[in-house]
Amino acid sequence: MTFVIVTHVPHIIENNQYFAYSPYVREMNVWLKYVDKVIIVAPIENAKTTPIHIHYEHTNITFVAIGNFDILSAKSIFQTLFKIPSILFKIFSSFKKADHIHLRCPGNVGLLGSLVQILFLSKTKTAKYAGNWDSKAKSPISYRLQKYILSHTFLTRNMQVLVYGEWENSTKNIKPFFTATYKESDKEEVVSRNLQGIIKILFVGTLSIGKRPLYAIQLVEKLIQNGFQIEFSIFGEGKERKNIEEYISENKLQDSLTLHGNKTTSIIQKAYQESHFVLLPSQSEGWPKVIAEGMFWGCVPIATSISCVPNMLDYGNRGLLLQVDLEKDVKTIQELINNSALYQEMASNGIKWSRKYTLDYFEQEIKLLLQS
Repeated sequence: MTFVIVTHVPHIIENNQYFAYSPYVREMNVWLKYVDKVIIVAPIENAKTTPIHIHYEHTNITFVAIGNFDILSAKSIFQTLFKIPSILFKIFSSFKKADHIHLRCPGNVGLLGSLVQILFLSKTKTAKYAGNWDSKAKSPISYRLQKYILSHTFLTRNMQVLVYGEWENSTKNIKPFFTATYKESDKEEVVSRNLQGIIKILFVGTLSIGKRPLYAIQLVEKLIQNGFQIEFSIFGEGKERKNIEEYISENKLQDSLTLHGNKTTSIIQKAYQESHFVLLPSQSEGWPKVIAEGMFWGCVPIATSISCVPNMLDYGNRGLLLQVDLEKDVKTIQELINNSALYQEMASNGIKWSRKYTLDYFEQEIKLLLQS
């Protein structure tokens, strides 16, 4: 089987191997176990690999490099008009060779892929929509267009569209799905946390405005001001790092907050195992892996009520849902810290739920998709 992937994820070539963002590559390596040849249509990034990059595990990969593009300014729109014909041609040529077409959405490249696949209605296809599928959510017009195309059963004939969460009035080609990080063999016994003394809180993600790391810091700052001993560990890099460093310095939070940068999976896992809470006040998410990963190790999530997060947290039985109102959210967190029995119950509920979604189960579902 020739398996064609179309994605906006930037790739790095190093030692004749193709590297990209590890959660994405780790997932794709499961798909690639069951295909003979891989064609990847994606942008190339002129950069060095970091701990958040891993490579594809396949011996027969053809890489089709395309230019990155956006429509964020007049200049970029003008440049995009020149790039798109070449990108469309490369996607079309790759699809002609495919036995199975796989689109990664949402994104600019995913939009082009979703348009070109209309010319290949007879071919078997899957699309992974890794963003928020909620039709009521605010999203860019390109995302809304992708949702429209992917939901259209004629335009996506022979395609299964994998989305996070279960949504009313979905078309028959929409399949609720999930993602996974850990195997069945990773299910070690979880040591229960004591809420007496230092409370360890964790943030894992890109330091971007969309992830709201500054709001997470302000929540922690308020808890400290209210007399709680907090140790807040922040893992990730991004454009907001400088603003965060300045805020920490100006507000003298160095003793309680640590910026760790990007770290390996094993270091992040150890942090989950030792922390009481994982904090994620994002503006938008699909299936936030850090929430499921934290619960796997008994770390209670505190997250915004977006996308399928309320379902993941069982509407408050497996974690706290933020209102993004500082005073109200701080009060809710404090009440949980002061209620050890409820905290332990939430942690236990989270462990039971998250440990159903293992890589073993994920691989079984991928095999079924490729065989259908």
